[in-house]
Amino acid sequence: MSAIDAGRLLLLSTLWGVSFLFMRVAAPEFGPVALIFVRMGVAALVLLPILSRRRNRELFVQYAGRLAVLSITNHVVPFSLLAWATLSLEAGFTSLINATTPLFTALIGAALFATPVQRQQYLGLAIAFVGVYVLSANRLDFSAGGDGWAIVAALAATFSYGIAGNFSKAQLAHLPAQVVASGSTLMSALILLIPGVLLWPDSAPSAIAWGNVLALAVFSTALAFFFYFQLLASAGATATSTVTFLVPVSALAWGYLILGEVLSVQVWVGMAITLLGTAITTRLIRLRKPKAPAV
Repeated sequence: MSAIDAGRLLLLSTLWGVSFLFMRVAAPEFGPVALIFVRMGVAALVLLPILSRRRNRELFVQYAGRLAVLSITNHVVPFSLLAWATLSLEAGFTSLINATTPLFTALIGAALFATPVQRQQYLGLAIAFVGVYVLSANRLDFSAGGDGWAIVAALAATFSYGIAGNFSKAQLAHLPAQVVASGSTLMSALILLIPGVLLWPDSAPSAIAWGNVLALAVFSTALAFFFYFQLLASAGATATSTVTFLVPVSALAWGYLILGEVLSVQVWVGMAITLLGTAITTRLIRLRKPKAPAV
């Protein structure tokens, strides 16, 4: 990976890591759905010039149905679930749950898209889910005021990401990346228009909440997509996938520095186990087969 790509990777992990902080601050005032409506609406306006080109507009119209499916599974549903989860979960903790996305991508690919899963990936899946258990075992309280449902919502968001990743690879891989990014973002804003208006908060959000949601839209969505697809084209999918391991570190750092979130031993141990399992599942760490004995 070149120095420029390494810089893009670090910047992307920072932009996506701080998104959990933005949601954590803005979600209580906006509510999850209205928050994501503003996020996708502003990001769509930023990316709209991409669709000003005639060819890109034609592709958007031609693949509108598939882009709608992608927008629902990759933006509308998971972003809303994560925003709701941050109402009770710390930003860093939510980002660690979000790091299980590659696990669900592998499982859904094997179950629905005939994507083969290697033996080492099953081991990685098992290790990663042990890590999630270590993270959340003492927080799976489903009574009023407990964190259980918020953790389930965060896991459901990563499950939705898993569907989106496989669907995009199967149905939209041939489209230019910038069309997929701008088209799915615009489609998400349109889908969220009515729910976002109906669920708009009764009390006007504060200037701090507005600042966080606008930063979420411009920096952690529109700008992040720009760097993501640049990195994907330059460094390839394998190198780009390493952002999965950097985002939680970034989110934990932002949460600790800005929000004063506690980094317990349980969080560090759970993070290490989860990211190890994810690295094995994505084959960033490759386990060598034992050599056959010489005859």
